[in-house]
Amino acid sequence: MDIVRMELPFGQPLADAYIGRRDSALEALFGYHPADGLSWRRRLDYLKGSADRRAGSTELAGALRAFQQPLGLSEPAERNLERLADGAPVVVGGQQAVLWTGPLMILYKAVTIVQAARAASERLGVPVVPVFWIAGEDHDWDEACLACLPSPLDAPGLRRLAVPRPSGAATSVSRTRLSAGAVEAALAELEAGLADTPFKPELLRSLRARAAGCGTLTELFAAMLSDLFADEGLLLADADHPALRRLEGPMFRRLAESSGPLAEAYAASSRRVEALGYAAQAEAAEDAANLFLFAEAPRAGERLLLQRAGGRFRDRRGLVSLTESELLELAESQPERLSNNVLTRPLMQDYLFPVLSTVLGPGEIAYWAQTSGGFEHLGMQMPIVTPRLSFTLLEPHAAKTMARYSLELEQVAAGLGGVKAELLDRQGAEDIRKSFGQALQAMREAYLPALAVAAGQERGLELLGRTNWERIAREIGYMEAKTLQALENRERAELDRLTGLELSAAPEGRPQERVLASVYFMNRYGRGWLDRLLAEPYEPCAEHGVMRLG
Repeated sequence: MDIVRMELPFGQPLADAYIGRRDSALEALFGYHPADGLSWRRRLDYLKGSADRRAGSTELAGALRAFQQPLGLSEPAERNLERLADGAPVVVGGQQAVLWTGPLMILYKAVTIVQAARAASERLGVPVVPVFWIAGEDHDWDEACLACLPSPLDAPGLRRLAVPRPSGAATSVSRTRLSAGAVEAALAELEAGLADTPFKPELLRSLRARAAGCGTLTELFAAMLSDLFADEGLLLADADHPALRRLEGPMFRRLAESSGPLAEAYAASSRRVEALGYAAQAEAAEDAANLFLFAEAPRAGERLLLQRAGGRFRDRRGLVSLTESELLELAESQPERLSNNVLTRPLMQDYLFPVLSTVLGPGEIAYWAQTSGGFEHLGMQMPIVTPRLSFTLLEPHAAKTMARYSLELEQVAAGLGGVKAELLDRQGAEDIRKSFGQALQAMREAYLPALAVAAGQERGLELLGRTNWERIAREIGYMEAKTLQALENRERAELDRLTGLELSAAPEGRPQERVLASVYFMNRYGRGWLDRLLAEPYEPCAEHGVMRLG
């Protein structure tokens, strides 16, 4: 499984400029860069000098153990928990929990975390622990519950597997309990959606064994990650786990006390990003509290975004209204009722962990640029922002089709509509359109004089004649469409071959890694491709990798 590197930008201007080090002013906003060897030593020195401003390392390791131990702790993970308890720095990155571990990019992020931690440990001569932060506090169920699989090549398309949201409040994914029946139904749907391969029986057996002890999508997601990266010692943190929430109280208090100045700092950073010529990715309103509150009865568990208004903290629908002192009391006594948004989560992560580097996708890199003012206001430093690795897994049928039509991946990513049109034109589509166009023109030229004669006899016949002509033109158009459809049917095998290539390498015109579920590739090809990625020599800002599967 060779990996070929190629330039294939993410298409996120700020992220692409940061990764390529093309804008020194932008780089200054982040403070460090992963391709700069001195950044790693500077960041480590900073962490050593700021340990007293973070949560206790022993308590942090205990909180992660409380979440991960029921899922099964490998020996490497146990060692990393001990290192974390001793204050070891971490490389951390994360994602919302997604059904069956979701699209490939999530595993790529985990691979990047593991590789970056390993490389940093070798560079610095100290243990560096890989941590995957599961954003279990997120309440976007439509994103969490979905997994996309390619359907068979004889009827190419996307098959979307989903778990319906249980009835009740729109609370976090980690607090949304699934019934045993819902989990079994999801497994049955997955089994039906996966092709029969030599890997399928063991994959399903493993998933059923894991799912049996899981009551939420977060737990199922974490159990699968724990299995996939057991040998790498990847630690898992659920942002909405009670044990972790208890450690967050002091930071929630700081965030609440500094809510106004923080909002101004985020807004200023956003303006700075825009002044550099980039679009701000996250809303940074100056009345934002940048915190969520989990409501009590009658809407128990619903996650409400707070904003500041009239000296109070309210949600936009007027369901809750708190004074600052009431919010501070919640931070101390019930931190589990509070939750971060995208702008305060980086600060909370840096308070909990000694973050050497954080692994981010392109969209995350873009909005993290807006958090620089927040870090500065609280006397913190943004960690080294490391871009996640990016890959395309090139299936055998896709590679053959690309060779057959002399196509490059960039062309596939841009869409193959033109290639399909050229194929049909070569087989006669252009001639068909030309013939029917000529026939329509000839009939129009023959009909118009007759229409003029009719209109000369009676004015009302002109309107009737035009309506009659429109009907004739529609019938000719219908016959042209049916003829073109017959040509497409005759060339269906070739068209489906091209559609299958798009579906595999760039489904619905989007990067493969953002759409196709990793479980599809596990079922079709086993986990050899994942092991190959983990063994790849690490480059912090590597170009897009293309791996041929066999």
